[in-house]
Amino acid sequence: MELIPLILIFFIVPLVILLSTIKIIAEGYQGLVLTLGKYSRTLNPGINFIIPFFESLQKVDIREQVMDIPTQEAITLDNVSCMVDGIVRFKVVNPSVAIFKVQNYNHQIAAKSQTALRDIIGSVDLDDLLSKRTQIAEQIKKIVDSAAENWGVDIAAIEVQNIEIPADMKRAMAQQAEAERDRKARVIKAEGEKEASIKLAEAATVLSRAQGALALRTLQTLKEISADPSEKIIVTVPGDFFNLGNIINREKK
Repeated sequence: MELIPLILIFFIVPLVILLSTIKIIAEGYQGLVLTLGKYSRTLNPGINFIIPFFESLQKVDIREQVMDIPTQEAITLDNVSCMVDGIVRFKVVNPSVAIFKVQNYNHQIAAKSQTALRDIIGSVDLDDLLSKRTQIAEQIKKIVDSAAENWGVDIAAIEVQNIEIPADMKRAMAQQAEAERDRKARVIKAEGEKEASIKLAEAATVLSRAQGALALRTLQTLKEISADPSEKIIVTVPGDFFNLGNIINREKK
């Protein structure tokens, strides 16, 4: 019976120590090894070994992550107050720098993104903010990415999502859009009338040159009018009636 404690000491304890040397790192992570508190190396996914008691392991997620940019109140270049939010897509490309060279890289990215968002919105007017989201997001990304390089992080993309403007500004924009549509409609109508008048002038010239063409056109018009069953009074006048004065003068001469 006295051998049982010895067996536990000489077999189980070494087994536990041996197992503690084996570290399995899942895909999408990397491991940072600290030797007596000092960073020594980076471990890749798979089975790895460390020295128990002397080395410790810290895992870092290197997958692409998504972070929300909280709603920010900003004033555009033309002094319009608006509420804007967005998202940041990033991934850790240098785990040792991200962990040991900066305190809480997530907080750093969030703070820099919010500041860059307000700065860029303050440099554009409302129309550009609403119509050029992609270009604005790219400018924000360049600012944040230049700072994130020092944190071991790569900014994959920044997207501007919701833009909220005051209700009175929405009504003003709706009235402006309606006025613009009305202006375009009037221009199109005027251009159509202009083209129609040109075609009518050309048709009148052709009818005046061909003898009897005006009479045929008159008969066709009468036929079109007669298709409507409503009551009509049609008074026909000879085509030379309006030139009667000229005819009489020629006869006198």
